[in-house]
Amino acid sequence: MSLFESLKQKISSKRVRVVFPEGYDIRIIGAAVRLSREELVEPILLGNPDKIREVAHNAGLKTSNLTLIDHQNYEGIEEVVAALVERRKGKATEEQARQLLKDENYFGTMLTYLGKADCMVSGAIHSTGDTVRPALQIIKTKPGISLVSGSFIIFKRNESYLFADCAINISPTPQQLGEIAVESAKTAELFDIDPIVAMLSFSTKGSAKDERVDAVAEATRIAKELGPQYQIDGELQFDAAFVPEVAALKAPESTVAGKARVFIFPDLQSGNIGYKIAQRLGGYEAIGPILQGLNKPVSDLSRGCIEEDVYKLAIITAAQTLLD
Repeated sequence: MSLFESLKQKISSKRVRVVFPEGYDIRIIGAAVRLSREELVEPILLGNPDKIREVAHNAGLKTSNLTLIDHQNYEGIEEVVAALVERRKGKATEEQARQLLKDENYFGTMLTYLGKADCMVSGAIHSTGDTVRPALQIIKTKPGISLVSGSFIIFKRNESYLFADCAINISPTPQQLGEIAVESAKTAELFDIDPIVAMLSFSTKGSAKDERVDAVAEATRIAKELGPQYQIDGELQFDAAFVPEVAALKAPESTVAGKARVFIFPDLQSGNIGYKIAQRLGGYEAIGPILQGLNKPVSDLSRGCIEEDVYKLAIITAAQTLLD
């Protein structure tokens, strides 16, 4: 069974409510119509309902099974304003909260925080910062987690892997890298990827000496403490982590080397480059970033996404609600 067929089975009976703040975008509308037609999730689109219907009609789409919410004229706005003021704990006045809620990402985040939606997917026309900032301010990170990270599912046919962090943290500390590793293992489990975690470096088990190598080794120690239930090892070069024959030569004592399915990059630069090489040269599909560590799932689309990307990321985001 393919990754997405498995995920569809997991979420189809749950009727997860996914809010899409970018309700005028035809990619969003098309994906939402498909998700609703297949009875996978209950899409909520933000924006003027008449304008959303007009955009959909011009594309030959029907929105009758979608929930459309005009966030600029929301009947329950007073409840949302009061909840935002309380959540910001003195960092936003009532007037400032009203102004923030005119922004569709803040409004969508508040619907998720208040339980009027189960998760949120945005980013088709907004930057990562515009999507993540409200989530960090309102939904916030899980207890014991100090940061949000971004993972990608890399798959081709029946092969699936997880790469992180490829989207958020530029230069994570060893503590942060350890947290990212454990959160990535949890994400992998949800998507039926073996949580065998390699902490990547340009060194394998001390083959090179550098403070950056030391940082990955320390991150490995921390990750093992935070997630003793998982197989985690490092520092490992990618070939040692992935190829059994190379693992036998470079790290024969490792239980992870040659078997890894979750790859933790030492910094954003290498992670971003790595997943795009797999995508463009390796012919793998890359879905994400999946934001990890938040109290409720929020996902950030690429502004270059197509409707299929929206559809798949919505399924992945809905599946994350099953962790709660």
